[in-house]
Amino acid sequence: MPANPQAPSARSAPPAPSAPVVRLDGVCLRQDGDRPILGGASFTLSAGSFHVLTGAAGCGKSAVLGLIALEGAPSMGRIEVFGRDTAALTREERPSLRRRVGVVFQDDRLVDHLSVFDNAALAPRVQGRKPAAYGDEVAEILAWVGLGASLDAMPGALSPGDRRRLAVARAVAGRPDLLLADEPTAGVDAASGRRILRLLAELNGAGATVLMATRDQGLAASSGAPVLHLRDGKVTAIEAFERAAS
Repeated sequence: MPANPQAPSARSAPPAPSAPVVRLDGVCLRQDGDRPILGGASFTLSAGSFHVLTGAAGCGKSAVLGLIALEGAPSMGRIEVFGRDTAALTREERPSLRRRVGVVFQDDRLVDHLSVFDNAALAPRVQGRKPAAYGDEVAEILAWVGLGASLDAMPGALSPGDRRRLAVARAVAGRPDLLLADEPTAGVDAASGRRILRLLAELNGAGATVLMATRDQGLAASSGAPVLHLRDGKVTAIEAFERAAS
């Protein structure tokens, strides 16, 4: 970011500490009759916290983030987001809650017919903000992730690493109260990875709750965040990353 950077601020005050932003209680997920992806996962995320979800490839990290992002329903168990039981949300309530959640998807999910700038500006536009209110901020975030010279480029012209940077910028530009980042530094160089991690930390410092999923143990360690380790469908909370690696 430019000198004296200003991190994006959260759009609304976080819930009181007594109401976790996310709570999973005995969550199970089975797909297509195969072995369970999740088998009783439980954890909570307090308001304003930053956690790292680790685990081997294919262990279910993306599934956990998808359930929190209201992309599906568990086979068993209870999920609460911002104090609401996701299974009890009406069709009308789901979009407003979903707009408070920013997601960096592992497969990017960029809109190929929109420019880099317009992709990054999707969230504030959906929130009803005027271009005059978010244009400079979106451009600043894109410059921060290294795409300041590519505002008018189309996603198809971007390298895999640049697409990853754009996915992060798009999630952050919405000023989410909860950010879910699925392998946010995959495919980018080490310097860009550190920059992305710093951007997530700045968003967290502004009040957002952050859950970053990664199998990169070096990235998890450098974050300095508490670890949620996913193995055999269950989550173990570990305060120090070194203990997770031992």
